[in-house]
Amino acid sequence: MILYRYFARRFLKSFAAVFGVFLGIVMMIEVVEQVSGFDNDAVGFAEVMKLTLLHLPSQMYPILPLIMLLATLALFLGLARSSELVITRASGRSGMKSLIAPMVVALVLGLLAVTVFNPLVAATSKQYELVASRYASGTESVLSISQEGLWLRQGNSDGQTVIRAQGSNLDGTKLVDVSFFSFTSSGTPLSRILATSAELTDGAWVLTEAKKWHLLGSANPERDAQQFATLRVASDLTREQIRDSFGTPSSIAIWDLPDFITRLDAAGFSARQHRVWFQTELALPLLLVAMVLIGAGFTMRHTRFGGTGPMVLAAVLMGFALFFIRNFAQVLGENGQLPVYVAAWSPPLAAILLALALILHLEDG
Repeated sequence: MILYRYFARRFLKSFAAVFGVFLGIVMMIEVVEQVSGFDNDAVGFAEVMKLTLLHLPSQMYPILPLIMLLATLALFLGLARSSELVITRASGRSGMKSLIAPMVVALVLGLLAVTVFNPLVAATSKQYELVASRYASGTESVLSISQEGLWLRQGNSDGQTVIRAQGSNLDGTKLVDVSFFSFTSSGTPLSRILATSAELTDGAWVLTEAKKWHLLGSANPERDAQQFATLRVASDLTREQIRDSFGTPSSIAIWDLPDFITRLDAAGFSARQHRVWFQTELALPLLLVAMVLIGAGFTMRHTRFGGTGPMVLAAVLMGFALFFIRNFAQVLGENGQLPVYVAAWSPPLAAILLALALILHLEDG
């Protein structure tokens, strides 16, 4: 047990060191990107740092498998150079037993990444988009889907418009049983519109069979209500903005994703992309374990055998290959070419089995 704790502690130190190096590099790149991305005088150094810190988690989260692989390489190269693995084998423990502690640590880190880091990334990503949109154009637009239907918000410093619809097409540009609620910049209700349907065109929503109530400046809104066969409501939303505001599964915390998928189906949207993302996130701990096994399989030999450089290069290439295959399988799953569970779980499971076969072959011949 003491040996397992020692290997676990060494692996945690390697992971923390590699994570810290990447954190510093990514943070410097982000600062440069934010400085060059906003030219107006309203964005000073404090705002740039705020945007950087909000965007940093979403940039670090996807490279966790790479960090895990490099941490494994650093650990076992260090153990090989100090002959600690040789001593471990001489004491009667096989190389496979030396992998138990790093695998457990990788599994625990993967579970923490999914349960803690994932919601943090979702929250900061949403906040980053809102803050960046406000700094860039002074406007905000948000879409959400609840049990009561689909909700949109559009507006700027002059006021806000809240849109609710019972259903829509797949990209959110055609709404049915829709309501528009307009408010002034101070939050005072301005008008209400009910319509049978609404379609987004360039610069406006086109409503059919609409009824409009003027809530501000009218003593009897129902008496003064107007009927329209078609009515145009100005909008700066685009199809891409609507799609991106709800179409990125990474912007939704994994705890909220099952309910969101249910609401997405009820609203008429395709939730396949979100299902694949959900299962892929659940499989992340196994992917990190696979990265540990890949890194260990090429670096557990003693350095006196030579060829350390090519072996490290082979491990890195295999890690990138697994990362590519995982993303490719995810795309196939989102397109319906692979079942959801196969697309999400087969790459890490296959990588674990192949890496175990390599380690057993190198250890036992």
